[in-house]
Amino acid sequence: MPHAEQSTLPWTITDGRAGNLRQAVALASALRLGGQQRLQLQPRAPWRWLAPRWLPGATQGYGEGFTRLAANPPALAIGCGRQAAGALRVLGRRGTHTVQILDPRIAPRHWQLLVVPEHDRLRGDNVLTLLGSLNPVNDEWLACGRAAFSSFEQLPGPRTALLVGGPTEHAPWREQEIAPLLAELAACIRGEGGSVLATTSRRTPRTVTQALLRAFDDVPGVIWSDGGDGSNPYAGLLGWADRIVCTPDSVNLLSEACATRVPVGVLLGTRAQARMARFQQSLRVRGRLLDARDALAAGPQPAIEPLRETPRIAAEVKARLGL
Repeated sequence: MPHAEQSTLPWTITDGRAGNLRQAVALASALRLGGQQRLQLQPRAPWRWLAPRWLPGATQGYGEGFTRLAANPPALAIGCGRQAAGALRVLGRRGTHTVQILDPRIAPRHWQLLVVPEHDRLRGDNVLTLLGSLNPVNDEWLACGRAAFSSFEQLPGPRTALLVGGPTEHAPWREQEIAPLLAELAACIRGEGGSVLATTSRRTPRTVTQALLRAFDDVPGVIWSDGGDGSNPYAGLLGWADRIVCTPDSVNLLSEACATRVPVGVLLGTRAQARMARFQQSLRVRGRLLDARDALAAGPQPAIEPLRETPRIAAEVKARLGL
C-alpha cells in the first residue's frame, strides 16, 4: 500500500504525445479527486523499444522523473500508450492503483484496470470499454471555448467547423482526393453565406493545408494551420460550430466532435478500414455520424444526444478502485 506521505492526487503518465496526454488528463479530471500531477516519460533503450514487456531495472528505464516517482509511488497512476503501460507495471508492483488507457498488446492482468475503445476488441474482467476515446468535451468545456474565443460569435452562420487530420494506416486517404471535396465544401458554405472554422493537425500534409487555404480564401472564418497562427482555437471551433466536418483518420477528433450537440459529418468515410471502420460504423448506428454532405444539409437538431463516455468510465473506475 502507498505510504502516508505519498500523494493522494492521481498522476497521469504518458510519452507526451498529444493524443495520449489528452486521454489520461481527461480521465484524471473526470475523477474529481482534487487535481492531478503529470509526468512525461523519457524512456531509454531497451525499454523504449520493448515496453510494456518487463525487463530488469525498469525503475531506471523511463527517465529520472519516473525513477523519483517510483521511489515514492502514488496512490493512483493513469497511463496512456505503450511506454506508460511499462511504467505502470513498475508502480503496480509497489502498491499503486494502475489504470492503463489503450490496448497494451499483452495480457491485461498486469494492470488493475484497462480502458480501451470497443473497436480494439480487447476484453477481460478488468477491461472497461467505451465508444471512441476519453476526452474533456462537455457543456462546460464548450462554454469555456465560446468565452475564450467570443469574437467567433460575429462570424456569419451557419458556422462549419472543419477538422482536418492526415492519412493513416487505418484511413489511407490520398491528398488528391480531398482537394475537390474541400472546394465543394467551400462552395456550399459560400452559397449559404456562412463561415468556416478550420484547423489542421501535425499529420496534415502541407499540400492538403495549401488546398484548404486556397479553397476557403474568400470564405469568412478562421483557419488555424500551424503555430504561427497564434493560439489554437480548437475549443472555440467546437463551441461555436453549428455543424462539424472531419476527415476519417482520428478517433480522438471524431469522438470530440460527436461529444458536441451539433451534426457531425465525415469526409472520405469509405477510406476507413479495420478498427477505424468499425468505430465509424458504430457512430453511424448510434445516429451520431453522417456523410459530410448530409451533415451540411441536416440543419439545427436540438434533440441530438452527445457522445460522452468519459463520465461513465470515470464513475466505473471510482467504483472498481473504491476511490
